[in-house]
Amino acid sequence: MSSKDAITPREQDYSAWYNELIEVADLAEHSAVRGCMVIKPYGYAIWEAIQRQLDDRIKATGHLNAYFPLFIPKSFLQKEAAHVEGFAMECAVVTHSRLKKGPDGQLVPDPESALAEELIVRPTSETIIGESFARWVQSYRDLPLLINQWANVVRWEMRTRLFLRTMEFLWQEGHTVHADFDDAEAETSRMLEVYREFAESVLAMPVYVGKKTEREKFAGAEHTYCIEAMMQDRKALQAGTSHHLGQNFARAFKIEYLSKDQKQQTAYTTSWGVSTRLVGGLVMTHSDDKGLVLPPAVAPIHVVVIPIRCGKPEERAEVEAYLAPLLKRLEGVQFKGRPVRVHVDMSDQRPGAKHFTWEKKGVPVRVEVGPRDMKEGNLVYALRTTLGTEEGKKTIGRDAFGEGLVALLEDYQRGLLERARAFRDAHTRDVDDKAAFEAFFTPKSEERPEIHGGFARAGWCGEGECEAQVKERHKVTVRCIPFTGEPFTGACVWCGKPARAGQPRVLWAKAY
Repeated sequence: MSSKDAITPREQDYSAWYNELIEVADLAEHSAVRGCMVIKPYGYAIWEAIQRQLDDRIKATGHLNAYFPLFIPKSFLQKEAAHVEGFAMECAVVTHSRLKKGPDGQLVPDPESALAEELIVRPTSETIIGESFARWVQSYRDLPLLINQWANVVRWEMRTRLFLRTMEFLWQEGHTVHADFDDAEAETSRMLEVYREFAESVLAMPVYVGKKTEREKFAGAEHTYCIEAMMQDRKALQAGTSHHLGQNFARAFKIEYLSKDQKQQTAYTTSWGVSTRLVGGLVMTHSDDKGLVLPPAVAPIHVVVIPIRCGKPEERAEVEAYLAPLLKRLEGVQFKGRPVRVHVDMSDQRPGAKHFTWEKKGVPVRVEVGPRDMKEGNLVYALRTTLGTEEGKKTIGRDAFGEGLVALLEDYQRGLLERARAFRDAHTRDVDDKAAFEAFFTPKSEERPEIHGGFARAGWCGEGECEAQVKERHKVTVRCIPFTGEPFTGACVWCGKPARAGQPRVLWAKAY
């Protein structure tokens, strides 16, 4: 697809729209390694903004960053039965330490370099970190132990999609050790709230918060909490998880401590993480048929300035002189803890081509400066979300623009969250009838097409068999059991048995 081609409309082919947008916004590309991606500078800048702001929040809760090996002895994975079962089919395995030339001159594994114990390429780090924690924790004085790691992981996925699901991806994974169940539970809840606040205040991505079912929880956990977002195709995206691991991994790796009363106790552990799939979530939450739309909190560029005339040296000099006071004023100005970045596009492209380029990249504010504007001390600006509309372009004084830019970005950020929340709420509804439930998740259904698909709030008996049947038939799962909501006293939407006592309606949806 050439850069001049229009992006496939979302309603026509959502998958094609997503893939084409990733390309034209210059975020990432497929690599020579099947299932892996190259994150390009503009896409990586978004990830860096996510990483830095989330890292600040993690450190503010008392956690320290560390780094652990990429390779995990196979025996470590086998120590926790549910964990090995959950990840065995996704593991990449290192069997030899070197290559040599074969009879035909091709490189082959050297048989003499076969490893005594095969190594697993990190799919997640509970086991390798547990081995270290067993040495680091000796006394109650060592607790709580609060560690975070920024790393890459490998899971051998068969069906991949840029950012959303790739064989190798980037993430952070927190791992902590606690003296008792309640302290570990408090940690699990605390970090889930960090994710919720971050998703909504930084990514402008509204989320539902709740608990995963037994079928959907992390392998080896006592229970898993999550935040779930709705994409514009009305599918769910799991945007973050926090796992209470109980004593499962502590027992497997003998993470024990001497208590105040001089008794040897088994500790409790947690883990929690988010990944580069958040970049894909940003794309699918906010963007439109014209290209990328980014919240200012993570946008690599906040304002792009497009001079109407800058081809001749004297024209360029005039523009630079006019913009100098504005750029000087914005030096050191921050939004959401990040410096406000203004890019002046002095390239030799025509203004229309520049408009197209920056529109696709989702820069929040576009400014135009022409000879008349400079003569009158003005500039013309437009927000990415109002381009081409009646309220699109606005003329403002140059100095007034500089004074009001942060407030403008705040309004824009807030507007994206409100728009996404309104969309989510419009496509979340209570469903009590099995026929209506099936119609809601059947693409050909014509029942209320304006809100067809999305999140169905419905009763559930709590049985895994019902959950499995719904998944097999409609590819729909319980995304979470919400923390909020009145206990539901009706029937399970699938089997008709009484809903689990004391449990609210659960959220059912198709998901990425």
